[in-house]
Amino acid sequence: MVALAGLVAAPTAASAQISPPSANTLDLPENITIVGSQTPNLRSATAVVNGAVITGTDIDHRVALVTAASENETAGEELQRLRMQVLRNLIDETLQIQEAEAQEIAIAPEEINQTYARLAQQNFGQNVGAMDAYLIGIGSSPVSLKRQIQGELAWQRLLRRNVAPFINVSEEEVNELLERLEASRGTEEHRLGEIFLSATPESQAAVQQNATRIIEQIREGGSFVGYARQFSEASTAAVGGDLGWVRLAQLPAELATVAREMQPGQLVGPVPVPGGFSILYLIDKRQVLTADPRDALLSLKQISIGFEPGTTEAQATARAGEFAQAMQSIRGCGDAESAAGAIGANVVTNDQIRARSLPESLQNAVLQLQIGQTTPPFGSVEDGIRVLMLCGRDDPQAEAGPDFDQLMGQIEDERINKRAQRYLRDLRNDAYIVYN
Repeated sequence: MVALAGLVAAPTAASAQISPPSANTLDLPENITIVGSQTPNLRSATAVVNGAVITGTDIDHRVALVTAASENETAGEELQRLRMQVLRNLIDETLQIQEAEAQEIAIAPEEINQTYARLAQQNFGQNVGAMDAYLIGIGSSPVSLKRQIQGELAWQRLLRRNVAPFINVSEEEVNELLERLEASRGTEEHRLGEIFLSATPESQAAVQQNATRIIEQIREGGSFVGYARQFSEASTAAVGGDLGWVRLAQLPAELATVAREMQPGQLVGPVPVPGGFSILYLIDKRQVLTADPRDALLSLKQISIGFEPGTTEAQATARAGEFAQAMQSIRGCGDAESAAGAIGANVVTNDQIRARSLPESLQNAVLQLQIGQTTPPFGSVEDGIRVLMLCGRDDPQAEAGPDFDQLMGQIEDERINKRAQRYLRDLRNDAYIVYN
């Protein structure tokens, strides 16, 4: 997510005219032995990409963005592997920015700042200062995030100009896909996240190892979205790898075979695909062109009781029994507040709850309720006991499905993505990269 490429500055004309004083005027010895730290403030280069320097600090800041979203601490060999992955990503990002600049595609600082401000609005309620402080607090920096934004914008613009105009999708292809979509009404479609890592025959083993490590890090608490943004070489990297809702027939055969057996929340890979490996994450499933009950908008009352510290299991069980009995005697939503008050319970009302946003174990229970009914009590001594009462439900309408233009755009995006992978591979092959 971040800023400047750290180019080595050329000397100015004025500085070139100034000669350094002779060492002999200071009466210094010809042979010098440095004692202690030689360059305590130097940020040494980790790689130089066509003259652009990537420092250890650049890597530190980008690694911090990845690890901040992880539940577990990354250390030792895993941290070193992550640093190598980040370095490869920074090299690709530098190549993308350089290619855009070579094609006279410039990303204005104002545009980068606007995107940065939108991220701040989404995460910190329009408070750019709060996001600045957060990034610094996790060991990263605003500059690092803006650099990533610059790379994403530059690459997207480059693809729109140099690749997209040469992608052709015929009306016949789109109409045929529309017909197949209508014929598949009621079948399942999947919302998938993907991390794609390209590989050549020579790099295949190493890339597969890297993909396996990424999977391990995500399973240990890492953010799939965060890793997709940092490491995926697909065009969906900028949106955290989200492919949106797709039918299995729209996927490459290798991915369709795997996705067919996946359950929501499952992570699978690395899956060999033409050109590399994919890591798949199944976000959700639904039926094509069919209303999903989980999209119902619910009005709910949450009625709950808590337990004082030191409450024994026997006391909690007795209190929970009283609570359950009281809940069974409530006469509809209008009686909830008074009935709850009689037993010292709290009531919280929310009229804009999407059923799918509830914990999966509660979704079906709530969707089976009639107005005024409650779920069975659930909770614990630590969290308290509660029920959900259904007080309103707006069922979703069946979707009409994507139209002609949407499907054409989807096919175009898939083909642009394949061309983009080849484009980046060519940039790597032509690059001069020196590692330190």
